[in-house]
Amino acid sequence: MGNIKIFADSTSDLPPNLISEYNIGIIPLYVVFNDQTFRDGVDLTPPQLYEKVSETGKLPKTAAPSPADFISAFTPSIEAGDQIIYISLSSELSSTYQNAVIASSEFPDGQVTVVDSLNLSTGIGIQVLRAAKAAQAGHTVSEIVALLERIRPKVDTEFVIDSLDYLYKGGRCSGMQNLVGSLLKIRPVIKVQQGKMTPAYKVRGSREKALDQMVSNALSRAGQMDKETIFVVHTMAEQDAIDMAELIREKTGAREVLLSDAGCVICSHCGPKTIGIIYLAE
Repeated sequence: MGNIKIFADSTSDLPPNLISEYNIGIIPLYVVFNDQTFRDGVDLTPPQLYEKVSETGKLPKTAAPSPADFISAFTPSIEAGDQIIYISLSSELSSTYQNAVIASSEFPDGQVTVVDSLNLSTGIGIQVLRAAKAAQAGHTVSEIVALLERIRPKVDTEFVIDSLDYLYKGGRCSGMQNLVGSLLKIRPVIKVQQGKMTPAYKVRGSREKALDQMVSNALSRAGQMDKETIFVVHTMAEQDAIDMAELIREKTGAREVLLSDAGCVICSHCGPKTIGIIYLAE
């Protein structure tokens, strides 16, 4: 009898050492600049992406893996006798989930199980990590799916966007909002709720003030945090992320506070110097 192989996509933003340790399969989304298509994290890195944005003045488009991409990724594991659980980017944000479901129908019943994370970035990654640990501990597919369904609504994902420019260029806020936000130095704090990106609140003033507010909000809920794993994810803001992780570790006593670099798809939508805190609420 084969093993249970956990798959995720590149938007899960898990650190490479964890992907390797738990043998997690990663399926890249696509980043498209005009007629050039790149696989997220394979052909293009965030610094290269931002360099291209600077050169062209335009944001790339992003695209989901096709059903054929999923079939190609899943087939070797199925042929090895494994069962697959794939945990996808939120179906509210992308067609990635739907394409994986289409691909799963090409395999015998029960061989590929597709689970909608209803999240993004390490909001997916924290679910993938729990599933991978459960698979390694010998749990069945049904037990792991039940675990994911139990923790999915408990994932708290909140992040500060440094500039409205990327949301504006990506069509996610109006030109007037961008102008007013820039003039007033308004920094939106975004939460993921029911699979969608939703403005939680806005902080007027410096980026440091917005980051302090987000950390303060998280620490006010420290008593309700699952202390096993907390993620701090960032786009080109490593030192801020390190400082934030150290403070969270000190104040919460969490077993591990992990740093994660966001991939190109997340960077395309949020822009540089975005930083987020992700944890499970008990």
